Amino acid sequence: MADKTSTAFELPAIIDLDAIDAIRDQLADALEEGSVIVGAGAVERVSTNGILLMVSAAETARRNHFEFAVATPSAAMLAAIERLGLGAQFSGMMKQ
Repeated sequence: MADKTSTAFELPAIIDLDAIDAIRDQLADALEEGSVIVGAGAVERVSTNGILLMVSAAETARRNHFEFAVATPSAAMLAAIERLGLGAQFSGMMKQ
């Protein structure tokens, strides 16, 4: 499947259960079109579900032969990833 387009958007400062539905919908729409770059520099707090949503989105992108990247992750985002032991899963999708 050829990449049709690339979509970039910024994650909110707080990714919790209140924010996750909107982020999921935005990711789903973007992943139907092509590659996605998610800016994570402003993230101050992220729930486990938010981290797992990124893993799921990356897998969806891979299955559809699209790229998925998390750009400039904040220290809070990186800490949450490491705390959950998901550094290996994120290593290929991180862009500084």
